[in-house]
Amino acid sequence: MVRRVAVVGTGVSGLAAIKCCLEEGLEPTCFERSEDIGGLWRYTEHVEGGRASIYRTVFTNSCKEMMCYPDFPFPDDHPNYMHNTRLQQYICDYARHFDLLRHIHFKTLVTKIRKRPDFRATGQWEVVTQRDGEEEAAVFDAVMICSGHHIYPNLPLDHFPGIEKFKGCYFHSREYKEPEKFRGKKVLVVGLGNSGCDIAVELSTVASQVYLSSRSGSWVLSRVWDHGYPWDMVIVTRFRTWLGNILPKAVSDWLYVRGMNQLVKHENFGLMPVNRTFRKEPVFNDDLLSRIACGVVLIKPDVKEFRETSVLFQDGTVQDDVDVVVFATGYTYSYPFMEDDSIIKSRNNEVTLYKGILPPHLEKPTMAVIGLVQSFASTIPTADLQCRWTIKVFQGLCTLPPVSKMMDDIDEKMGKKLQWYGSSTTLQTDYITYMDEPASAIGAKPNTLKLLVTDPRLALEVFFGPCSPYQFRLTGPGQWSGARRAILTQWDRMLRPTRTRIAPDAPSIFPTPAMLGVLFLLLLLLFTALYF
Repeated sequence: MVRRVAVVGTGVSGLAAIKCCLEEGLEPTCFERSEDIGGLWRYTEHVEGGRASIYRTVFTNSCKEMMCYPDFPFPDDHPNYMHNTRLQQYICDYARHFDLLRHIHFKTLVTKIRKRPDFRATGQWEVVTQRDGEEEAAVFDAVMICSGHHIYPNLPLDHFPGIEKFKGCYFHSREYKEPEKFRGKKVLVVGLGNSGCDIAVELSTVASQVYLSSRSGSWVLSRVWDHGYPWDMVIVTRFRTWLGNILPKAVSDWLYVRGMNQLVKHENFGLMPVNRTFRKEPVFNDDLLSRIACGVVLIKPDVKEFRETSVLFQDGTVQDDVDVVVFATGYTYSYPFMEDDSIIKSRNNEVTLYKGILPPHLEKPTMAVIGLVQSFASTIPTADLQCRWTIKVFQGLCTLPPVSKMMDDIDEKMGKKLQWYGSSTTLQTDYITYMDEPASAIGAKPNTLKLLVTDPRLALEVFFGPCSPYQFRLTGPGQWSGARRAILTQWDRMLRPTRTRIAPDAPSIFPTPAMLGVLFLLLLLLFTALYF
């Protein structure tokens, strides 16, 4: 029987793991190497080894109604997209509300996780930790790894010939904090992801010129979508997912490209993706297009070669007098505390996990990796549902298929990922399709047809409205009594922080007399033409 659970990390995934363990009567012990919770969202002035790092001006890309813990909504007056300090405060409030802090060992580094000699029979793990220079080992029935994937920077310098000759400064975006030190400089940012675009836009306010290099382009979207509503409340719906699944791929691709390109022609800004039908996560930036239009950010192709003070691009153009290069080239997965790294990276040194969570080859399913899956939505509700499903597996209440079936499922998911998202080391997937799998297994997926009979109003909001986190707490383990009300009032909470001035509604005056006059004139002309 699983009872004692070790949790590694106190970011949004680690806190969800602690809470879900407590809901099911388990005894979690969480280890955090730093002095506070928050993980990625805890801003520090300096980069800390072994921790995720963000720059001072980071804002969320998911709106508050789509990124909250499913039984702990954000306060009504919080903005829809918030600064990292507000999100960090919310995370702290969550931990205090559910009394999670007493289960956390701060300033404690996990140095080793290894199977016990009797693992085949017990499924137990030995976890070795270090605090104040002293090591301690403890035995746990299960382990939940929640250490995130924004810690170890991917800096592929061997892909950039001549970088060793470059006399300027270069570094990974993980080390970037604020723009002032780059005032008056010419800066090249390599990588057209969210971080690269944020940094390029911010630097353009102080640098003499910013160049943004992209190998394959990207869709760039605003956080504010149709009629001023948050993008994810408009796009992430069960209806859209259902429609995308039943349409032929050619039609689905056409609609996708048309939707992404409807507000601005990306080709006019040099941003059009090479593989435009891939559903890779787009860039969310409200200022990049205007910065390009103003000429302070110039989009460039991939770097071909670095020289002492200049950069040669793949199209043959050369940019002289470059002072600084920022490599916004993403991150790699690493689990230095795993004695046997092949448990997680079991094939071709790639992360191989059933449902993006469980190592498939373990004799006993008592280890889980939480929060690795990336989708067109927020990490928080995804991690929460992953934890609920994982604990049911630990308890033996969700039966796993044989290893061969799990590997077939992994291969099938990998094939779909290549088809829809292209080659990528990230575990990308469709949000609703992915969430519905573990939700169905534990009875947490909303039954729309049943709701249509018992609660039609809720059914329509669940199917046609945003697939907000509260949907996955309507039923199942950890069911929340406030979920229904949260779903039916989510649009009101979304509007509250923006309607800070009482304004009259837009007039909907239809020019009836004028239209009747035009119609009469057309009929008169038609009659005249027919008569003569």
